[in-house]
Amino acid sequence: MAKKAKKGEPASSVHGIRTPIVCVLGHVDHGKTSLLDRIRGSSVVSGEAGSITQHIGATIVPIDTIMNMSGAMKNLNINIPGLLFIDTPGHHSFTTLRARGGALADMAIVVIDITEGFQPQTLEALTILRNCKTPFVIAATKLDRIHGWKVYENAGFLQSFTTQSERVKESVENKIYEIVGVLAEHGFSSERFDRVSDFARNLVIVPVSSHTNEGISDLLMIMVGLAQRYMEEALNINANGPGSGTVLEVKEEKGLGATMDVILYDGELRVGDMIAVGGQNGVLVTKVRSLLQPRPLSEILVEEKFARVKAVTAAAGVKVSAPHLDTAIAGSPVRVISDNEEEVKQAIEREMTEINVTISPEGLVIKADTIGALEALCKELEMHEIPVMTAQVGQVTRHDVIATETIKDPYNRALMVFNTQILPDAAQLLKEPAYEEMIEVFEGNVIYHIVENYLKWRTELKSKLEQKRFEQIILPAKIRVLDGCIFRQSNPAVVGVRVLAGTLRTGTTLIRTDGKKVGVLKAMEEKKENINSALAGKEVAISIEGATVGRQFDADDELLVLIPERHVKVLEKEMVGRLTPDAQDVLTEFTRLHRVENPFWGK
Repeated sequence: MAKKAKKGEPASSVHGIRTPIVCVLGHVDHGKTSLLDRIRGSSVVSGEAGSITQHIGATIVPIDTIMNMSGAMKNLNINIPGLLFIDTPGHHSFTTLRARGGALADMAIVVIDITEGFQPQTLEALTILRNCKTPFVIAATKLDRIHGWKVYENAGFLQSFTTQSERVKESVENKIYEIVGVLAEHGFSSERFDRVSDFARNLVIVPVSSHTNEGISDLLMIMVGLAQRYMEEALNINANGPGSGTVLEVKEEKGLGATMDVILYDGELRVGDMIAVGGQNGVLVTKVRSLLQPRPLSEILVEEKFARVKAVTAAAGVKVSAPHLDTAIAGSPVRVISDNEEEVKQAIEREMTEINVTISPEGLVIKADTIGALEALCKELEMHEIPVMTAQVGQVTRHDVIATETIKDPYNRALMVFNTQILPDAAQLLKEPAYEEMIEVFEGNVIYHIVENYLKWRTELKSKLEQKRFEQIILPAKIRVLDGCIFRQSNPAVVGVRVLAGTLRTGTTLIRTDGKKVGVLKAMEEKKENINSALAGKEVAISIEGATVGRQFDADDELLVLIPERHVKVLEKEMVGRLTPDAQDVLTEFTRLHRVENPFWGK
């Protein structure tokens, strides 16, 4: 729907409104793919197969088709050409697709199974969309799974809803308000689409069934309406200017070699154009050999799958064949070079390096397959206040492993790998005992799972380290020397004692309750077996080096464990919650001895 150039006006200045780009996100098995399939299929059912243009990685649903599906739109003045749906559903495609440093998608649909409600990946989708400031609509799918739902194929939601029994209506309302409640907990105001008056302030919930096509026309109508009302200015393009796009995927095609699937969001791309694209070894400059698009849907099963075209205008999806594309990176920018090659290359380099990530002097080492995925992962970590030291696109190398091993903080000595490979030499290094013991690796293709696994590991590590430190701290304890249990008076003194409070350990120094030193507890026995510690209530035999019964202490005396001042600080500030009440009382009794003269001792 581009405007024609005026007489004498250069073709490069022809402007128009491009098709809004829509991504579909949501939890696994909640119906993302089915929804996309139905959006394609519904267009065929409406008899508009000839006007459907299916692109690599994307499906355009023309505005005429959408208007024919929804009679309510026929009298409206619509400027946008239709909707371009990204075919690869999920978070990965959304975060991969970037344009000028931000999310490429203009809008998104978050799919929620109305019978199951919110799941971890649904919440992750909300976080990603909030971070990217991307407008979105909730599609409450699997409406026909509501018990007792009477199906009306291809109908609008309200048309079907009004014919349902009161019990079914109530069930639908309850399910929708459960979704409204969870969204409210996460800071979103939402309502069923027909009850929304201010679309700028409220999220729209559209109940749909991909199986029966109910509500699909409502969903498409809402998307068009939002784009038309709030995005017209942002959708202005230079229709015949040099093309700008993003690489969705790089893959081998039989007879073509390495190709890249590109989402073109501005300008025009033609066969023979010189293009620049972000690559593994810097910016790659190459010449477009051919552009390919699938034939119309009705012919997609024929042997010649792709049709060659001479030019493509935004917004569209297209397969690009050109030399040396095997090094191109998914998520990287693609630019047509019209005149200043160096300027274009520098712009791509800036986009590839200007990652919107907060880097700390020390933190985790992150590797991901695309810039967008890297940013999404780092944003999630930032929400949990987890620092990132290195964030890079690409495979994990030996250098990454070595860099991780040198990190001092054990909680940061972790390697996070999102949807990319660990190179063989790096994998071999990680198997070596020194590295295997020091580094924890978190791999996966779902951001939520990687972060969740890291948090679980960090909690377990914290518990282990605290336990280890707790074992090294001298703990408070109080004992009484038992009358009639003096087994040796000196060299060393061996006596029977009862542990009155706390935890008694070997290697500690004992003092009297007036603060005078008695000696060092060298060994401990219980029932003729050597032990290293004894809890309150135990009666054990101990040997005290440097003490003589009758001089340093006597039978029935109560003795305390001497705790160094630095240990007292740790106990009171960090570990008092791990002490039993009786041990806390002994700690108070011990510190009172020292704070008579110095109130700030051990603080």
